[in-house]
Amino acid sequence: MQIYVGNISYATTPESLETLFGQYGEVESVKLITDRETGRAKGFGFITMNDDSAAQTAIEELNEKEFEGRTLRINEARPREERPQRSFNNRF
Repeated sequence: MQIYVGNISYATTPESLETLFGQYGEVESVKLITDRETGRAKGFGFITMNDDSAAQTAIEELNEKEFEGRTLRINEARPREERPQRSFNNRF
């Protein structure tokens, strides 16, 4: 199950999130989202856990809890919505 984690402190590391969620089961991956241009964290990320039951327990236990000075917003990740394609006019 993929879990959305929002309102993350900019100082939070993937390792600290893995430790936090690892209390509830095996963490397969941690992905913190960063700005492409600046490399700065955007304050949210995704955790993947293979055991859906453990993931659900982590969501229930950690949502609205304070972690590293911020109140986390946690829920099951929704599929990414398609973005409309940009069209660029070539003017030569």
